This record gives sequence, C-alpha cells and structure tokens, in this order.
Amino acid sequence: MRKRITTAALLALGLVLTACDSAPEPDAGPLPYQEGTLRVLASSELSDMQPVLDAAREKTGVTVKFTWSGTLDAVEKLASGKADGAYDAVWLSSNDYLRLRPEAGGKVTNETPVMTSPVAIGVKRATADRLGWKDGELTWSQLHQAVKAGQLTYGMTDPVRSNSGFSALVSVASGLSGAQAALTDADVDEASPALKEFFKGQKLTSGSSGWLADAYTRRGSVDALVNYESVLLSLKQDLTVIRPKDGVVTADYPLALLTSAPQGARASMRSLTAYLRTAEAQKRITDTTLRRPVTAGVAPGPGLSPTKRRELPFPGTRSVADGLLASYENELRRPSRTVYVLDTSGSMEEENRIGRLRDALARLTGSGDSPVGRRFRDREEVTLMPFGSTVKKTTTHVVDPGSPTTALNAIRSDIDALSPDGGTAVYSSLKEAYEHIGGGRGDAFTSIVLMTDGENTEGADASEFDAFYARQSPEGKSTPVFAILFGDSDQAELTHITELTGGRLFDATGGNDKLDGAFEEIRGYQ
Repeated sequence: MRKRITTAALLALGLVLTACDSAPEPDAGPLPYQEGTLRVLASSELSDMQPVLDAAREKTGVTVKFTWSGTLDAVEKLASGKADGAYDAVWLSSNDYLRLRPEAGGKVTNETPVMTSPVAIGVKRATADRLGWKDGELTWSQLHQAVKAGQLTYGMTDPVRSNSGFSALVSVASGLSGAQAALTDADVDEASPALKEFFKGQKLTSGSSGWLADAYTRRGSVDALVNYESVLLSLKQDLTVIRPKDGVVTADYPLALLTSAPQGARASMRSLTAYLRTAEAQKRITDTTLRRPVTAGVAPGPGLSPTKRRELPFPGTRSVADGLLASYENELRRPSRTVYVLDTSGSMEEENRIGRLRDALARLTGSGDSPVGRRFRDREEVTLMPFGSTVKKTTTHVVDPGSPTTALNAIRSDIDALSPDGGTAVYSSLKEAYEHIGGGRGDAFTSIVLMTDGENTEGADASEFDAFYARQSPEGKSTPVFAILFGDSDQAELTHITELTGGRLFDATGGNDKLDGAFEEIRGYQ
C-alpha cells in the first residue's frame, strides 16, 4: 500500500523544484515597485533568458527584476499571501502546481505561455547505436525493458525538488501504466512493479540538473540522462536525444500576472508578453535557450526535432500527485546510504552552534507520517559520525518501512547526545567515513555529508587525504562529499574537498534557518 500525504503539507515545505542550477545566487528579496520594472518571482533556470530580456527592454522599456525561487516555494508564497505587493508576476516552468492549489492559483491571471520544452532522454550515442535506437521510434516500455535487461543506466533529478524530475516521473508512470488520460491512483498502483524495475537503472540523483550533468561527465558511469530536452541539448555532450513516442510532459513556461500587481505593472506586462511572442523574440528564445517557440511560423532552433509527441497530462488531483511522489521516495527509487560527518569540536559551543546542529538534524527525523522529502526515507541507512580531535562514535540505523519511527527515534536520541569538545580533525574523519562505506553499495545512492564550523587543526592534512582518496577504487571514488559551510569553516578547504570528490558546497552562514535549509537541500542529492 502506497503511503498518502497531503499536498498542502508538501507545498508548505517550499522544497526546491528547478530544472537547472546554473543560475546566479538567489536575490536578497523583492524590490519596491518602480514604474517600468516588473518584479518577477521565477524559476532559476530562466537566467538563460537574460539576452532575450535585454532585447525586450530596448524594444519595450520594461526591465525585469528576478527573484529566484523553487516552484513549490513560489506556490507557497502565493498561497500564503506573502507574494502580494512584493511581486508583480510569476514565471515558472509550469503552473500545474498552482492549479492543484486553488488558493495559489487564484492569485494569478493572464497566463501567457512563452516557450516549451518536453521531457526527453539523452542517451550516449555509442549506447544508442549499440541498441539500434533512434529518436521517434522508442516507447517508455522499450526503455523499461532495456533497463530491466541491464542494458541502460541513467541519471535523473529528484522529483521532490526538481520540476524536471517530477515531469519525468509523471511521463514514465503514464507510459508504463498505459494511462489514456490523467494518471489515477489505480494507474500508479498498476504500474508500480514496472516502475520499480525502471528506477533500478537510476544510478545518479540530484537536486539540480547542473550538478547532475557535472556528475554524469565526471563519472562516465551511466548511459543516459532524463531531463528537459533543452537541458540535454545544452550539455554539448555526444548524446542521442530521444523523445518517447507514447508521450511526455512538457514545460510551457507561462508568464503570469499577479492579481495584486499595481496598474503600472499591468501595462508593463502587456508590453513584455506581446514582445516575447513576436517572431523576432521567439527566434531569439529558441536559438539562445534551445526551448521550442510557441508562435506559429517560427522554426524550432538547432537540434530541435519538428516532430510532435503526444502530450501527457499532469495529474489532475492532489492525491495522485502526492501518492506518486511518496511512492518514488519510499518504495520505487534506490535507497539512500548516508554518512553524516559532524563537527562537534569545542568551538561548536559558541553561539549555540551545537544546538542549531541538533535542531537541523532532528527535523530530518520527523515522524513516520512526515510529508515526503521532510524526513529520512524508508529503507535509508543513516550513519552519524561526530568528531572532534578524532571520531568520537559511529552509529548506524536503517529506517524500516514497517516501523520507521523505531530508527527515527534512535537517530534523534543520538542527535540529542551530541556534545562539543576537542579539536577539529576534518580529513582524518573523512578518511574514516570512506573506510566505513568501503567500496560502496551498488543498490544504494551513497554519499557523505560533512558539516564543520572551523578549519582542520588535527590529524591528517589535505595532502594526506588527497593521497588516500587517490588510492580508492572507482567504486569508492563514486561517493561524493556534500559539505556545509558553517560558522568559521574554511571555504577554500571545503571547496577543495567537494571538487576532489565530485560533491557540492552548501552555504549555511548567515541566518539561523540557513543550516536547516542546507541539510534539507542536500536531501535532493542523496
């Protein structure tokens, strides 16, 4: 039986849904309204539209000021009223989430689709040639059979945090269930065995397309990537881009005015949207971003097949969307295996850093009924490795789907026992984490999370760790380190570690909630 959760609770999390992380850092926040300026709450992937918007400013006099947001976070801001008066428009990859939440959907008007990009699969050309695959000939069922036979492995972003990942999940679930309309709970249940087989082929996961592409290039160990067509074409990799002929979900990037926008913003919006749908702008959009034009008569950009695919509908009810995400998170995907290397040196006593660490980790223990993406997953193996001058203790728990609260309570108890003392042995502790993991485990997404508030002061140094890492097997080297910049930690030191291991650095400096956000964001990469 699949676990059910409430979309209202899921949406309230404000989890990041975005198809690309190559965008700039999030803005400080909304600006006061100025005549001729549109304040737009937008998906960060739209940073590649800047050349088009620069041309639009010259033609219309309208300047677009972005505040970057994940889709669900944007939906929550709209539903809660926090967007009223702070923004004039919203521009996401899709407004389907708004339609699932009427209190958010009621805050937008005059939606104008600007461009489109369907879900696709980019397959290494050598793999496609070996299997005899060509675009326009394959179905999701044929892709499933290739995965089942061990002929295809792939990477895909986390559906809980990435709109491209969720669109891909809906696409493959629709294709494997044979659904002729919007997915139902019965369709998802019917397709679950095949979906579980399909997701055994997923060897890379990520909270963002940018990191996923880097990991794909770095490791070279998977055959394909599942993402939006525009993202795959922009990678400049030797890929055969396949759009399954039995249907895909397509992002339509609607620019929508907020009902609370002032009259001047409404006039600016009319000018901007009118320009963006001109043949001149549409040609610039498709050539620059590799998304598809929506204006008749404008030819798709380079590499974009003119052949149309069946469009699959987004789930029409909250319960289906919720159930599909919960099934993926706790049943369908490979389980997670994570080692948390936690600095509990004496300096963690300053400014109640240890208390903030305890609180941030405790939120991940949630409860057995916590919304999807909020707590440690069913089947997840969680290892806590607190360190000071040395590793103080190593405890491991596995979240049993039949009784998740047993492991979650045990993890919470270990977190409560964390206490600060000693020096800071970053590299020696990381070595122990890699030794604990061993050669990795093929059936799990394995990673190390490093949180430290200072620079390395004891034990092995950087050169010793580099030499240790160089001696690891290819399987051992496939485990990335996701490091959290916190307190007085050394950014250069942590950047070196993440670049060496193929991980990523998360910034938790600043406000009290930044550490919570860093741990939650990392969930998309585990």
